[in-house]
Amino acid sequence: MTLISIREFHFPDDYKTVFELWQNTGEGIGLGPSDQPEEIDKKLRRDPDLFLVAEDDGRLVGTVIGGFDGRRGLVYHLAVVSEYRHQGLGSRLMDEIESRLRAKGCRKVYLLVKKGNNGSAAFYEKRGWGEMDHVTMFGKTL
Repeated sequence: MTLISIREFHFPDDYKTVFELWQNTGEGIGLGPSDQPEEIDKKLRRDPDLFLVAEDDGRLVGTVIGGFDGRRGLVYHLAVVSEYRHQGLGSRLMDEIESRLRAKGCRKVYLLVKKGNNGSAAFYEKRGWGEMDHVTMFGKTL
């Protein structure tokens, strides 16, 4: 394995490969309408520097997306190709997205973990994230 680089996502060039990575990463990533090309394009117009990919000799092997509304941040779609897991790549991606959010003035950031995804929960807890038991998550499709 060569030195893995982290760079910003390039739309539309990276889209197909990244979407396939998300589809094949397991049940941890829930894909929906907001992951379609036109929605990703909208996201990138807001903060293109918060959609990162990890690349090993031209092969995309990881992703993470951050969002910042000027007050709070959100991290989603952290995904690493299975043969690259447990080598620190997920931590590198999280370090970089957290650093970029911090640089924008973000003081509090959230992420969602699917119920039963204990491996991901343990990963985030090890990195200092904690479950917020004082809230109930609500959602609505518009």
